[in-house]
Amino acid sequence: MALFWLSDEAWAAIEPHLPKNQPGARRVDDRRVISGIVHVLKVGCRWCDCPADYGPSTTIYNRFNRWSRRGFWLKLLDALVDAGVVKKSTAIDSTYIKAQRAAFGGKGGGQIQAIGRSRGGWTTKVHALTDVIGRPYALMLTAGNVSDVKAAPALLERAGRMRYLLADKGYDADRLRRSLRDAGVVPVIPGRRNRKRAIRYDKDRYRGRHLIENAFCRLKDFRRVATRYDKLAANFLSGVAIATALAFWL
Repeated sequence: MALFWLSDEAWAAIEPHLPKNQPGARRVDDRRVISGIVHVLKVGCRWCDCPADYGPSTTIYNRFNRWSRRGFWLKLLDALVDAGVVKKSTAIDSTYIKAQRAAFGGKGGGQIQAIGRSRGGWTTKVHALTDVIGRPYALMLTAGNVSDVKAAPALLERAGRMRYLLADKGYDADRLRRSLRDAGVVPVIPGRRNRKRAIRYDKDRYRGRHLIENAFCRLKDFRRVATRYDKLAANFLSGVAIATALAFWL
């Protein structure tokens, strides 16, 4: 597979947000290192197999890991989002990510590291909010056995102002509907089959929900997003944030 290199436009957007005055003699260029990190995310190889063109593989991983601990990758995504997000309606959804055996063994156990048993085996759930044109702007991880409606309130705290919330039947709960209406948001959420009274919702607007499904498919083009290899939830979420920034905001 061809090597990945950040474009001039992408680098111009990233560079102002990078940590400054970093220590280290003969420090490897940040643009080169970040290109190496993206290459690993795209092809799904081990960090130690990162091509030498990007510099020492230990440098590539250590900078990814160190900046992940500092929350830098999530802050970078937030900064890029703030510069271009378009919100009128928001969609919320989640997708299952299979946890490969290398993902086990993180300190604190599976639940602490967002791994749980679901129908598909041991999985992590990536929850996301997308803007009106389908770009993810907020991300969250849970174990795969956590229901969507249980995870929704924490994620929606980051939604900001919106007029409509598009979601599938997994988010059909009276409590969620009430909280949305109290905040002045119109829920565009179909009802479950077992409801005694049919739920009325804007079916024309609901057709736009496919955009968040498309977004997840695009993110899973990054092989280290489509399958989880990271033991630490923070590192896996950082990888998802980098993929999101590159696929939608750069």
